[in-house]
Amino acid sequence: MADERPNILVITTDQQRGDCLGIEGHPVLQTPYLDWVAASGVRFSRAYSACPVCVPARRTMLTGRKPSNHGLLQNGQGPIPWPTMPGVLQETGYQTHLVGKAHWGPPAEELGFEKVCWADGPSARTENAYQRFLRENGVDFPRASEAHGMPGNGFPVRSWHLDERFHFSNWCADNAIRYVEERDEERPFFMMVNFIHPHQPLTPPQFYYDRYINMDLPEPFVADWARVFDGPVRGLQPECWRLSLDKPVMHQMRAAYYGCVNHIDNQVARFISQQVIPNNTIILFCSDHGEMLGDHQWLRKRNPYEPSARVPFMIKFPNSMGLPQEQVIDKPIELMDMMPTLLDAAGAEIPDTVDGESLLPIIRDSDADWREYVHGECAHVPSSDSGMQYVTDGKKKYVWLPGQDVEQLFDLEVDPREMVNLADDSDYADEVAMWRGRLIQELEGRSEGFTDGEKLLKQDGPTAGKLEIPGG
Repeated sequence: MADERPNILVITTDQQRGDCLGIEGHPVLQTPYLDWVAASGVRFSRAYSACPVCVPARRTMLTGRKPSNHGLLQNGQGPIPWPTMPGVLQETGYQTHLVGKAHWGPPAEELGFEKVCWADGPSARTENAYQRFLRENGVDFPRASEAHGMPGNGFPVRSWHLDERFHFSNWCADNAIRYVEERDEERPFFMMVNFIHPHQPLTPPQFYYDRYINMDLPEPFVADWARVFDGPVRGLQPECWRLSLDKPVMHQMRAAYYGCVNHIDNQVARFISQQVIPNNTIILFCSDHGEMLGDHQWLRKRNPYEPSARVPFMIKFPNSMGLPQEQVIDKPIELMDMMPTLLDAAGAEIPDTVDGESLLPIIRDSDADWREYVHGECAHVPSSDSGMQYVTDGKKKYVWLPGQDVEQLFDLEVDPREMVNLADDSDYADEVAMWRGRLIQELEGRSEGFTDGEKLLKQDGPTAGKLEIPGG
């Protein structure tokens, strides 16, 4: 007898900002298929990445644990000895499969994935399934997938240099379709399809680059508190963290970024809207973190600010599950909530090692009890001589830079771009004290010595990126 539990499809992008969806009101970006998933399912408008950098964020997705409880507060290597989302589902009878990026440390096969079609991206420096695919199709000149010459973390961009069918995003969609068509239909499946874009290299196919290069695009916003350059600067290291570009160069970077997002949306369409994915499938879409994209004169991630820390997060459930959909929930959620939510939906027990919470109660009843805020951090924000800490409920955000002992408070409801720092405004002194107290409560007892329990303590620059975790 066939197992009637729902299939689960998790789609992740890398470095996609929370505002980079058409349904979020973006002025130019086209994401019609993801917009449909969001509008017909449940969209979480205040979803955050606690540690907005690849490896910590992906470890959180996989384990449901806060970064401080899985041990990595910046990119690095570390074991994953706790139950994982694919591991628990596999134990309950699910077929588990990974397509695309892993980037969480141990091999996917050791973490509960039965089948793996792995490549962390288009880089030609590692042997993987994507590189084998290129060679098998006659693309075998030296470092062929990097022959565009664009950096893996920088601002220079161009269109994709090979046939579109060889693009990494197409390859991910190809293999997602292939897996669904070849699976055992008697067992439910759990599949993660992990795209690398819009993470650099910013190399969308020509069609998508042309679409946005010819549009009027929103320009970066830069607050006085963030400004380090008075005007455009040439000669920057191409993979810099702070930047101010000539307008045509900034326009090109943003066009390529939007083109990558639009391209992924159209590739996702190949398996969510063309009768490939069965009707009884839960579809969850999110990103590991965002991208500053020139806002506040920053590039890349690791920052506590909205372009870096807020991510798209949506779930579409099969109608047979009877969950209320077509709703937007503005409660603060975090990537650690993915694992318990999907285990709950599959009827699997949630391990006690998980820090996150199932979202099903607030999906069923928006007035259900929920956390008041989320806490985020990163051990090192390059160019700042500091790590970062933040707490937010999606309406207000408190930021502390331990290496500088700088506080910031933003009213996200009236100032979503975080242009005005209210921390030194006497009218907000009580609110700053309240948020500071919340952060102290989160950090009390930590090995870094962030607090004595009564006040926050300035640090001597960045702090440890790897913590010693019992059992880890």
